[in-house]
Amino acid sequence: MEPIIIPIEDVLDLHTFRPKEIPDLLVDYFSACIESDIFLVRVIHGKGKGVLKKRVHSLLKKNSLVKSFKNAPPEAGGWGATLVELRRK
Repeated sequence: MEPIIIPIEDVLDLHTFRPKEIPDLLVDYFSACIESDIFLVRVIHGKGKGVLKKRVHSLLKKNSLVKSFKNAPPEAGGWGATLVELRRK
């Protein structure tokens, strides 16, 4: 299977990824964002039952590239998305 190339921007939609891909994806994507001078990323995990959101938040807490994170405001997805502030070099 060939790797999927996704554009590096300030939004990452997790709907197209399998749960087992997400830990490495977040690290790789955030690293690429920092290299592109993007330090605020909206991660869309969806609302559902909150399972993916809890997983994402757990991974964000452990990620050294993450300075802080919070639920997105209603106009940016509300509790279906998380705003992630990345550390500057």
